[in-house]
Amino acid sequence: MKFTNKIVEYFQLGKAYREISRLDDAALKDIGVNRSDLKRRVYGR
Repeated sequence: MKFTNKIVEYFQLGKAYREISRLDDAALKDIGVNRSDLKRRVYGR
């Protein structure tokens, strides 16, 4: 993967993480995600 693609991916994942972090616990439960799982789900780590 090109370096520039990695940078773009980094910012996209950061945006996705911020957006999903704003959901309340009930909304996260509706989509089957625990708050403690967010980083792993978004970043795959």
